[in-house]
Amino acid sequence: MEFNVRVRFAPSPTGPLHIGGVRTALFNYLFAKKYNGTFVLRIEDTDQTRYVANAEQYIIDALEWCNIPFDEGPGKNEKFGPYRQSERKDFYKKYADKLIEKGWAYYCFDTSEALDALRKNKEAEGKTFIYNWHNRENGSLVNSLVLTNDEVQNRINSGENYVIRFKTPQDELLRMEDEIRGNIKIDTNTLDDKILFKGDGMPTYHLANIVDDHLMEISHVIRGEEWLPSMPLHILLYRAFGWDAPRFAHLPLILKPVGKGKLSKRDGDKLGFPVFPLEYTNEVSGDISRGYKEDGYFPESFINMLAFLGWNPGTEQEIFSLKDLVENFDLKRVSKSGAKFSPEKARWFNQQYMQTKSDFELTDLYMPFLKQKGITKNKDFVLNVVSSIKERAVFVDDFWELSSFFFETPTSYDAKASKKNWKEGTPVLMTELITIITSIEDFSSSNTEKDIKAWITAKEIGFGKIMQPLRLSLVGKLAGPHLFDIIEMIGKEEVIKRLENAIEKL
Repeated sequence: MEFNVRVRFAPSPTGPLHIGGVRTALFNYLFAKKYNGTFVLRIEDTDQTRYVANAEQYIIDALEWCNIPFDEGPGKNEKFGPYRQSERKDFYKKYADKLIEKGWAYYCFDTSEALDALRKNKEAEGKTFIYNWHNRENGSLVNSLVLTNDEVQNRINSGENYVIRFKTPQDELLRMEDEIRGNIKIDTNTLDDKILFKGDGMPTYHLANIVDDHLMEISHVIRGEEWLPSMPLHILLYRAFGWDAPRFAHLPLILKPVGKGKLSKRDGDKLGFPVFPLEYTNEVSGDISRGYKEDGYFPESFINMLAFLGWNPGTEQEIFSLKDLVENFDLKRVSKSGAKFSPEKARWFNQQYMQTKSDFELTDLYMPFLKQKGITKNKDFVLNVVSSIKERAVFVDDFWELSSFFFETPTSYDAKASKKNWKEGTPVLMTELITIITSIEDFSSSNTEKDIKAWITAKEIGFGKIMQPLRLSLVGKLAGPHLFDIIEMIGKEEVIKRLENAIEKL
């Protein structure tokens, strides 16, 4: 890039950060890092009625967990601060006034009741009410385009409530360029005159967004598809101010697993998967929403999964480190169409990353769980356990189900497996096997396997008649890693104890 890349992620602190928002942050981060640019966090809290006190910290914590921290933002490198729009509100009125002076905006004194009446009248006629060139000067509306300057000033001085609207140009075919969607054209006659400044003294998103992007020298606006209808207004606002507009890129929606409609929290609740990066507690209701972190996902797998929701590298490769994503990311490879979310694919990514983790790292994650259960096996033993089971695990939380038999003697046995594999003559064979095991001095996996298989061969019986009941006795079910590795790890005394228990209970 021939200029300094500066991108921003600008969420509203109205609740937990949805994974769609995280993906927007991720794509901004990847683009910034690819071009040695700056990733800015700006908190867009102009809507104070929906403000949630702990939402901002949640957003920051989520970005940190995802390993995509911002370069500039609240409390960090505040070169263009403040970074909360509520702390910048004195800026915006000045710019709204500039638009009025230049003829690009006007005061409106219409009451909510009057506007509601106009809407209902239009609906009765089968039409839609739009506040724009059709009616802004025909006398049915009360604004500074039909009032004298003195009348406007008197209304303002008397404390009458007003808003400031943008004066959308008439009869123009507006041509725009989107980095993902290409050329876009729109007839300005179809646009309404959006409110830029509200009666409560706060700007709307549209004005604050444009002013802040300009003052913070944002070069690229990478945001969700839901903001695409706002692009014409934003382009016109840049023109009205006489500023160069940034380049725009509108990302596709993340769709429900069924492929229709935008992914929502309700979908996650219904189908049993999280839609937020971190667990979130609603301060008002006390309701707790699940998070990917608490569900056991690695941040690397979560980010890798998100990157593929709307972007592809153009190859068959699916596993990308964050560094790889930065190197390969290209807005030209972002799709225009929505990306279907797959809970199964999310789990698959986590399982792939499970295999890349060292046994030492996974052991450190598993040890606290064992400690909570009062299990005090040494770390080397747990390391061997983890090494033997991690290929079958998706989450560290799966470890106990896959390995409990290494730490505890089974107290029950799988009914179906018992019925099929524990026959009338099995107790006699298992009693004889105890004698064989007792005589083995070298209790390594390879040696016990050699001696026991030699005994089975000498007896001229099928291996299944011994191996299946033996596994059932040691594990409680027909599952687990290599049987003779289990035997070596739990030791001769425990093997004999478990065989005796099975003979007694089955």
